[in-house]
Amino acid sequence: MLKIGDAAPAITGHDQDGAQWSLATALARGPLVLYFYPADFTPVCTREACAFRDNFDGLASVNVQIVGVSPQSAASHRRFRDTFKLPFPLLCDENKQVIRAFGVDGPLGLGVRRVTYLIGTDAIIRNRVVSDFFVGGHTELIKQVISQAP
Repeated sequence: MLKIGDAAPAITGHDQDGAQWSLATALARGPLVLYFYPADFTPVCTREACAFRDNFDGLASVNVQIVGVSPQSAASHRRFRDTFKLPFPLLCDENKQVIRAFGVDGPLGLGVRRVTYLIGTDAIIRNRVVSDFFVGGHTELIKQVISQAP
């Protein structure tokens, strides 16, 4: 698992609409909150996504983007995004390439750890929260990013 101070890997992928996405392109627009979650529509993942949705305008006001990553299909991500009106992209990582690059694969390769990274425009991990079953720490990181912005 990547730590604070590590360089984020140069990942690429596609979102729920099939649009291509790359870390380099995203970071050219500003810092990024990249969060990994186990599955669409599960209770904790839904609570986390909705908390991030509710803080989206605050992040946007300080020029910080947010992107979610999990191993579900584009169709599942579209339904999840539409159902809960999520204003940010969800990357489809069905082969878990991005998940493994960030070291957030679950024990014995099963599942995905709930991890949130704050990545600076230089691709360095600025902060990280690891909490598999609780979303409070992840939400606090978002609020901290918003409150500490210049």
